[in-house]
Amino acid sequence: MSDSLVDQAVRRVRAHIRDHDLKVGDTLPGEGHFATELSVSRAVMREAFGALAALRLIDVGNGRKARVGAMDGSVMAASIDHAVATAQVTTTEVWDVRRTLELRTAALAADHRSDADARTITDHARQMAFHANDLDRLIGHDIAFHQAIARAGGNALFHQIVRSFEQLMRVAVPTAWDTRETEMQRSTVFRVHEDIAEAIADRAPKAATELMETHFDNSISDLFSRTA
Repeated sequence: MSDSLVDQAVRRVRAHIRDHDLKVGDTLPGEGHFATELSVSRAVMREAFGALAALRLIDVGNGRKARVGAMDGSVMAASIDHAVATAQVTTTEVWDVRRTLELRTAALAADHRSDADARTITDHARQMAFHANDLDRLIGHDIAFHQAIARAGGNALFHQIVRSFEQLMRVAVPTAWDTRETEMQRSTVFRVHEDIAEAIADRAPKAATELMETHFDNSISDLFSRTA
């Protein structure tokens, strides 16, 4: 089947970005420019711009020219959520991928973190324990903790992929937390987060990786073994 005019228009805009070496925030020619170049209607280009904006490849704002968009983990998140909801992958499979990635991001963070990164990671770990009785805030700091580690590693793609797990974490973490029935079990979860933060602050990638592995094995794997 041949591509639709909208598909062709989408490819042309993406080619324009590559061919002109445009970067995030750079402006693009308007819909009219591409419509003339491709000999298509403005309606086709409007639809193409809408598709590109939905993928966060371009940023279209109120009355201003379209700009090159920044990489956005929310696009990956939507795809992952859809895959889980339609039984194309299981939550366990997603968490296996997350576990693999986060062992690596912990090591990278220990190698590359700035002093500000170390403070941020440590603060989120401490705030988790401080808000032990406020599940929403605890989860918020847990999510921010893992995203801060990924950002500290200096690999933007790792950061965005970890961001893409946020919605699933908001569903899975409360369920996992319910399996921690004693104060000692909950304190152990907080302790391993603080230990990970300390290893990263100490620039100890091996220890950070091992502690992250412990975190996943004890805090997450148990959940899926109970619900399998």
